[in-house]
Amino acid sequence: MSSSCSQNMPSDPLVFGFWKVPNEVCSSVCYEAIKSGYRRLDCACDYGNEIEVGEGIARAIEDGLCKRGDLFVTSKLWNTYHKPEHVRVAFQRSLKDLKLEYLDEYLIHFPISLEFVPFGKKYPPEWINLDGKMVVVPNDMCATWKEMEDLVRDGIARSIGVSNFSVQLLRQIFSTCEIRPSTLQIEVHPHNSQEKLVRFAHENDMKVTSFSTLGSTSYVELSMASDEDSLLSNCIITDIASAKQKTSAQVLIRWALQRNIFPLTKTVSGNRMKENRDVFDFSLTSDDMKKINDLNENRRFNDPGVFCESMGTFCPIYE
Repeated sequence: MSSSCSQNMPSDPLVFGFWKVPNEVCSSVCYEAIKSGYRRLDCACDYGNEIEVGEGIARAIEDGLCKRGDLFVTSKLWNTYHKPEHVRVAFQRSLKDLKLEYLDEYLIHFPISLEFVPFGKKYPPEWINLDGKMVVVPNDMCATWKEMEDLVRDGIARSIGVSNFSVQLLRQIFSTCEIRPSTLQIEVHPHNSQEKLVRFAHENDMKVTSFSTLGSTSYVELSMASDEDSLLSNCIITDIASAKQKTSAQVLIRWALQRNIFPLTKTVSGNRMKENRDVFDFSLTSDDMKKINDLNENRRFNDPGVFCESMGTFCPIYE
């Protein structure tokens, strides 16, 4: 089996994410992220701001901050487009919104297939249909994957991968694929270290990208976490940060890097962008790593088995 891989993947492993970046500032945030040095940009249909990200990319290229080949742009196939006949249509919509001729990476966002919602009715479709219901439909994920492979064969996706998949779901894809997933994007932070899943991915030559790298920060305003869950104020993290003369966020990003994980972070602050990139002039000792690893609680903040119940559907994918 061949492995899907990009020929222009930048050596910089830091990823800038656009989940929850407001539309009204997203274009300028994208521009500033590129200006700050980010070359890996993580997008998705579901984030609802790909048009604005595309505007930011176009402006950055026009102003000479980068060339298209310097960037590694990721988007994701949403749950409502898993039927084979919908995969390419959804891909082309993201490509058009981002104003690009190809994507460096296209991921299946969740291993959850939802009822199809036409673009003209609702876009992005989110988790619920036009009747306000979350409707899970049967689907062969391997059939979806075969359509993803065709995007690579046609040269419009340089690589393909998955997000929020378990070991068993990865094995399912491996069992029939001709182009193996190049990337696994999952929730990884010290409260949810995912050691076995990360190891499995690495041993199968997959890159691991971590979302929620800083832990609970993105989920407090969604009432999916509390201030007490914060890793940024955890005494283990703050003590290490103080000793290194770094911030807690920088320690958490460095922890991911030293696990050979591509950490994804998001901010609308230019100063915070620079802070989050200032992580290459120090290292964590093996003792530091152990202390941080010992914080693991297998605590997920982004768990469909929990939040989907608020939409009237019990939909666990990790158990």
